[in-house]
Amino acid sequence: MTSGKLVLVRHGLSVYNDQNRFTGWKDVDLNQQGRDEAKQAVELLSNYNFDMAFTSDLIRAQETLDIILEGINQKDISIIKDVALNERDYGDLIGQNKAEAAEKFGDEQVHIWRRSFDVPPPGGESLKDTADRVIPYLKNEIMPHISAGKNIIIGAHGNSIRAIVMHLQEYTPEEILKTEIGWCEPWVFDFENGAVSNLEIVSRPGSKSMSRLPD
Repeated sequence: MTSGKLVLVRHGLSVYNDQNRFTGWKDVDLNQQGRDEAKQAVELLSNYNFDMAFTSDLIRAQETLDIILEGINQKDISIIKDVALNERDYGDLIGQNKAEAAEKFGDEQVHIWRRSFDVPPPGGESLKDTADRVIPYLKNEIMPHISAGKNIIIGAHGNSIRAIVMHLQEYTPEEILKTEIGWCEPWVFDFENGAVSNLEIVSRPGSKSMSRLPD
């Protein structure tokens, strides 16, 4: 029996992203490029019909989702916001320029905080910690709707989406660390009998997105 679809969309470029700052749970807006990226995602999703939407508690993900849903004339569907879908919490690094943080703490230490699976920055979360809050929410609050045949869109963040991809694709920590999620680049999962039957990454023509599945 065929189930619904799940579409994951990372927010567009934010003010802090543009300034190369650690963002995490800091509630910053999209910049103009980020809004334009969300509008471009409208074209990629114009043929999709959604029954429900989920997003994080952060404005950059909410605004991206709003732009997309308005653009595809589906603004009236139910939208559920939850902190469980927030970006990874970078703790004491939030607001710091990444290059300045490397000077302060050392390149190697910052690289470990950014790219390891289970080593959190001071006061923050590792990717494992992020997955430990995102995946139960996915299982308990989102997947039942998909199993019931509904099409769901999630507007979220690079690392919260990574956590979902890791679970659905059964990736190892090493594999998910190699997986990049592009700005406003939809990841479309089809389901059959409650299991993933197909994954399509919908890219813009000529896009230079860094989205990659692990080798």
